[in-house]
Amino acid sequence: MAHADPSGGRKKFVVGISGASGACYSLRLLEVLLLQGHEVHLVVTDYGRRLLFDEAQIKNLTLGELVPTLAASAEASDHEKRLLIHPNKDVGAVIASGSFLHDGMVVLPCSSASLGQLATGSGSNLLTRAAMVTLKERRTLIVCHREMPLNLIDIRNMEQLALAGAILCSPNPGFYLNPKRLEEIVDFVVGKVLDLLHVPHDLKTRWEDSGKV
Repeated sequence: MAHADPSGGRKKFVVGISGASGACYSLRLLEVLLLQGHEVHLVVTDYGRRLLFDEAQIKNLTLGELVPTLAASAEASDHEKRLLIHPNKDVGAVIASGSFLHDGMVVLPCSSASLGQLATGSGSNLLTRAAMVTLKERRTLIVCHREMPLNLIDIRNMEQLALAGAILCSPNPGFYLNPKRLEEIVDFVVGKVLDLLHVPHDLKTRWEDSGKV
C-alpha cells in the first residue's frame, strides 16, 4: 500500500479506461491516487466496462467495487467524494471543457481503437473528447497502449500523438527488480505513470546499482 503524499499537496487527475487488457493497472492507479488524497475524474468506455467485468468482476463503477480496500477503510466517505465518475456518452461533462483545470490525464489501458480516435482528434465520446482538450490546453496526456504486436496504423497513430504532445507509456514492466508477485509487476508500471504525473510514491520502481558484477 502506497503512503499518503507527505507534502499534503492534493491534485486533480482524469483517468480513462478503454477496452484493452490491463484492468489491474488502472485499478491500482485509482487506489494510489485516492489514497494520497487526490481528486480523480474517471471515464470508462463501453468496452472498458466489459474489461473491468471480465478481468476484475466489476459490474458497477462504485468505490466499493473499484477499490474495495478503500471502501472498507475509515476514510471511505472521503475517498468516495474524491472519485467522480462520468458517463462516457456525456460529452458535455466538465472534463470535456478546456476551462476545467487538472494536473494530467491518463488513459490506462488504451486499446488500439481508442488510440486511433485519440490520434485523429475524435471527440465522439467523453474519453476521447477529454483527451483532445487535454492536448489542446497543453496539459499532460499519458497514453498507455496495451496491445501487441503493433501494425503500421498503430505506429503512425502513436507518432501522431507524440507529435501532438502526448506521452506514450506502454505498460512494459521491468524485471531487474526481480519481482516475485504479480502485484510487484503492476506496481512497477503504475509507479512509472505516477512519475510522469509528478506524484510522489513509494512503489518499487527504482533501479539501484549494487556494484555487483
